[in-house]
Amino acid sequence: MDALSYKTSFANKANSEKEWLLVDAENEVVGRLASKVAILLRGKHKTNFTPHSDMGSNVIIVNADKVRFTGKKLTDKEYIRYTGYQGGQRFTTPKDLLAKKPTEILTHAIHGMLPKGRLGRVLNTNLRVYAGAEHGQEAQQPKKVDLTKIR
Repeated sequence: MDALSYKTSFANKANSEKEWLLVDAENEVVGRLASKVAILLRGKHKTNFTPHSDMGSNVIIVNADKVRFTGKKLTDKEYIRYTGYQGGQRFTTPKDLLAKKPTEILTHAIHGMLPKGRLGRVLNTNLRVYAGAEHGQEAQQPKKVDLTKIR
């Protein structure tokens, strides 16, 4: 057996086969949905996963306004942001955020599960979140994903 016949192949931007995936978020728990979408964005569901490159899929999430929280998180959880001014710390609950910007809940949850740094910022551009059932990526012909098949 020749030891040189076993070559390790590394995926990079040129040879990674990116695909468009469609995820329906209706009646999905936010954290569990976010962790599965983060796996799809990273590319961990592929056999040639390479941790240092963007080889994941482009993910479209529809019905982001119909996600659910378990327990009392809808009223008790707090999202904190800072405006940049003195005394500018703002607090909001998921109930208020669902009413105003329903896409921000999933975007925030998925962003927290991606790597920090340059790679994470690039992976964030591969995510599209829509509040309703309509999306603008029909031309990419996304494949519908069954989330029960992902780890």
